[in-house]
Amino acid sequence: MPSYGSRTDVGLVREHNEDSLAVTPPLYAVADGMGGHAAGEVASEIAIQTLVANAPETPDGDDLARAVVAANHAVIRAAAEGIGRKGMGTTMTAAMLVGKRLVVAQVGDSRAYLLHEGALQRITRDHSLMADLIESGQITAEEARVHPQRSVITRALGSDPSTLPDIYEMNVAPGDRLLLCSDGLSGMVDDSLLESTLERVKDPQRCAAALVNEAITAGGYDNITAVVVDVPSNAEAIIKKQTRKGRIGAILAVIALVLVIAGVGVGSAAYLDHTAYLAEKDGTVAVYRGMPGTLAGFSFSRFDHDTGLSVDELDGLPANVRERLADGIKVDSVEDADALVDTWKEQIDRYKEDTAPAAEKLTDGEDADNDDAADSDGASRDGEASDSGDADARGADTTDKAGDAA
Repeated sequence: MPSYGSRTDVGLVREHNEDSLAVTPPLYAVADGMGGHAAGEVASEIAIQTLVANAPETPDGDDLARAVVAANHAVIRAAAEGIGRKGMGTTMTAAMLVGKRLVVAQVGDSRAYLLHEGALQRITRDHSLMADLIESGQITAEEARVHPQRSVITRALGSDPSTLPDIYEMNVAPGDRLLLCSDGLSGMVDDSLLESTLERVKDPQRCAAALVNEAITAGGYDNITAVVVDVPSNAEAIIKKQTRKGRIGAILAVIALVLVIAGVGVGSAAYLDHTAYLAEKDGTVAVYRGMPGTLAGFSFSRFDHDTGLSVDELDGLPANVRERLADGIKVDSVEDADALVDTWKEQIDRYKEDTAPAAEKLTDGEDADNDDAADSDGASRDGEASDSGDADARGADTTDKAGDAA
């Protein structure tokens, strides 16, 4: 049986972890939920549970595809029944490994990689707008990494009952290493660092933890999940992709791109109104629905509300928040955006307290001491006046008595 390790982390920005994973040999899977709190994590968990319940016992592409289809229907059914939220969805990348045989099923932009003889190769192709633009030659891979629409996916579980996974079947060799990950890892750590870490850290559990830590060190802007599996079987890995709707990928990519630009993208436009981001507006932090930036002259967002937090107050926050705000800080929902701003406000208040000038603190202390001293002096003077008054009263009594005696 293969040795394996896994780790998932909420990251440094998100309030909730919407990733889910399965490690039930010979089945391994990663799902990256979307739709916001009480939706994304629900979708990914339902998908993983359904996948595990329907997975075949041996690596068979058709049977694994049927399990993924069942997961898709389960997410759609849950949303219709009021479990989670309308518009929720999830990616899914699942792998089955027995002996030399590896089968991978994929929907969305969670990835599968194979490390073979020290060289990393990506098994899956992202179902994303960026992948379509790269393949059409409109942008480079480097431009895609920082593109404002880099999170837009063109296929996901939970939106279309007819969604089918791409299936990859291959033979693997002893010493090979399989990595399944959400885009919180692949989007933050480049392939060269993934390769070196997979090669360097021999224990799979330690390796999974090291990969997640690298994504956190790079900013941890998203949830991060990694599953690392060591292959116990010897031949050069041969990757063969089978598409379930014929060899018309290029045509479908063009159609998907046109639909996304028109605002009804395949498997993605359903999520635009359920995502949000923070950006600057007239010197304050504002919440927008949708995705930041424009594409081909089309905007994928609309203003929702102003948070009342001045951008000038962000300088005391870590992780270059103000610089990131210029590009738009993506979150899963308007509620998550407000929660993040509330966290910033608390951090800003603590920062102001911690960095208050020492002279100001000293002056406040001296004022308090002076007030105490003034109260003490006043009490003393009042006491003296009281004693004097008593003496006068006693003198008056004596005089009266003397007068009476006379």
